[in-house]
Amino acid sequence: MIQHYTPVLGRYDTEAGIKLIKEFFQDNLATGLHLRRVTGPLFVRRGLGLNDDLSGTERPVSFPIRAMGGVEAEVVHSLAKWKRLTLAEQQVPPGYGIYTDMNAIRADEDLDCLHSLYVDQWDWERVIAPEERTVDFLRQTVKNIYYAMLRTEFLVCERFPQLRPQLAPKVYFIHAEELRRRFPTLTPREREDAICREHGTVFIIGIGGPLGDGKPHDLRAPDYDDWSTPTADGLAGLNGDLLVWYELLGRSVELSSMGIRVDREALLRQLTAKGEEARLQLYFHRRLSEGSLPLSIGGGIGQSRLCMLYLRKAHIGEIQASVWPEEMRHICAEQNIPLI
Repeated sequence: MIQHYTPVLGRYDTEAGIKLIKEFFQDNLATGLHLRRVTGPLFVRRGLGLNDDLSGTERPVSFPIRAMGGVEAEVVHSLAKWKRLTLAEQQVPPGYGIYTDMNAIRADEDLDCLHSLYVDQWDWERVIAPEERTVDFLRQTVKNIYYAMLRTEFLVCERFPQLRPQLAPKVYFIHAEELRRRFPTLTPREREDAICREHGTVFIIGIGGPLGDGKPHDLRAPDYDDWSTPTADGLAGLNGDLLVWYELLGRSVELSSMGIRVDREALLRQLTAKGEEARLQLYFHRRLSEGSLPLSIGGGIGQSRLCMLYLRKAHIGEIQASVWPEEMRHICAEQNIPLI
């Protein structure tokens, strides 16, 4: 927590700001990436391989459906696989895609000022051609997303003059292995802080695969992002995280996780590396293996985190309604942090 905090905006202006940000940013995102809005699910059937495992260890919230004989459903973690199936079902052509409001419950989340049980993000997915499965295409997509973020920040600061722009003018790109070599004595989280403090906005490429020390920068499930395909520079990875330096908290904040998705070869390679070959029998994985799903790029952009950044909030609970430990609520009240 921070000391001597006073919210720049009161409750009324905060709610107005949240509405402004969410409406303006999603329109800019859709225009920049050629996306159209679709309706996404809150839960999916268990056993089809549609839910995302994130780092591969999170437990989904599940419940039996009485009207379907007790079939189990799972609250989504994200919609990476569902979106790819939707692209196939709607026969979306290359160069175009979809986005949706994704609302989720992540029961295993460690709660702090940036992490909540409730997750809201813009989940997006776009069909790509085989020749676009490159780091250069990934970088250009990141830049297009960041342009939408910069335009949104300008609008917010114009609407609320007491706020000042803080985003860096451009994105600094670095591979996770290059970052490790640059800060060999730091943990991955400390490396993120160090590089973001220096450059403001950073996209770290190659999240999930082992680095030079045999450890990944961070964990990723093996069946959506492609973190194992070698690229022209000799480093593997067609995915990454977009982070910004947030001076109010004195740390880096991840705003988006995204990447070019696995093709058949990458899926097999990554499932084998993780010892998860049994997943090939699941519905989604069979569809991908047989070639009936399009190549795609996609990701998620945190709605509450983006609003928190623009509106200079110290805690994500000032943006969204969730459940917090009583001790955290007490500490926040003492430090003038009004949780919803």
